[in-house]
Amino acid sequence: MAVIVQKFGGTSVGSLERIEAVAEQIVKTKRQGHQVVAVLSAMSGETNRLTKLAKSIDGNPSPRELDMLLASGEQVSIALLSIALIKRGFSAVSLLAHQIGLTTNNRFNKARILNVDNTRMLQELQQGHIVVVAGFQGVDDEGNVTTLGRGGSDTSAVAIATALQAKECQIFTDVDGVYTTDPRIDDNAKKLSHISFDEMLEMASSGAKVLQTRSVEFAGKHKMPLRVLSSFAAGEGTSITFEKEIDKAHPVSAIASHKDEAMIRLVGVQHGATFRDELFSALADADIEIDMVVQTSSSADVNAKLNINFTVHRYDYSVALQLVQTLATRFHIDDVSGDKQLVKVSAIGNGMRSHTGVAASIFSSLHHKNIDIYLISTAEIKISVLVKEQDLHLAVRTLHKKFQLNTII
Repeated sequence: MAVIVQKFGGTSVGSLERIEAVAEQIVKTKRQGHQVVAVLSAMSGETNRLTKLAKSIDGNPSPRELDMLLASGEQVSIALLSIALIKRGFSAVSLLAHQIGLTTNNRFNKARILNVDNTRMLQELQQGHIVVVAGFQGVDDEGNVTTLGRGGSDTSAVAIATALQAKECQIFTDVDGVYTTDPRIDDNAKKLSHISFDEMLEMASSGAKVLQTRSVEFAGKHKMPLRVLSSFAAGEGTSITFEKEIDKAHPVSAIASHKDEAMIRLVGVQHGATFRDELFSALADADIEIDMVVQTSSSADVNAKLNINFTVHRYDYSVALQLVQTLATRFHIDDVSGDKQLVKVSAIGNGMRSHTGVAASIFSSLHHKNIDIYLISTAEIKISVLVKEQDLHLAVRTLHKKFQLNTII
């Protein structure tokens, strides 16, 4: 009897009607002979509502107390689902993170999972219960409630599936799988039947919001099979596999986009590593993630001043810019400026490992559409460009058509 972990997001449990529908989905899986562990998010909009309440009292609420507040959302959804399952004649038990021993570090609001104790869950499964677990939350080694950040229930589900050595971790969302690009941008987007972990990780980190990046990293590290399905319609969804045969006809498998990019420019940085070390250390200490980084020199002279451009999440832009300006004054940087009206568009595919000319195709295609490129970054299976926000839809559609992704299998 295999263990199946099924995660349901906020929209999937956004109303009592949706919770009843999720109960039916779980019952269907249970009747197929599987042991089921369901991992739930809070009902749609609940986390935002609770955050708003906290900020109505204090615009900068205590991170510890905010986590205590936000974790209550999942307690509501798991209890309601368990009630719906019991009403259908199935034994179910709802459990909070501390009851299953899901421990994290003490980074409130952005905690990382350290361990999951499978003892309690295995006991409940052996007794024939459906186990319904609160996602998004954990406890640190002092017993404080922590939360994992937006989308953290995905990571909760993968960690629990790994601890239970589940057959598969199924992520139920409001879409029916992973697409070659965002269907809201290009109606020629096609659902993928399967995709590799490498590609899914690059897509998640490049703006595809189907799965949280950390959940894909965790699953890939622990070899946990994933499947993305819709909780609103039947279907096979998209299987995320360990290996994917390279499609020789399609060096690119998907086009992803990330809207919340901001770029900071530094002009006239003295040659040497001291400033760079302090800059990126300060940003790391502020928990600001850096995405794209480009360093150029104003001349061939090895001692010439440097220009540094880098991107951060738009949410972190104001804090990052203030940090940079403070350092720039101390290090006598010639100029600091920024731009929040930028987006990242990425072409992703395992086929890049064996194909040449992908970068040339990207640059020429965008040039022919008069789309300016501000930064470029490359990886083994990804090429990303930074463009104006107003060019986002045109850039995505242009590259999706260029690589013929509407014909991908």
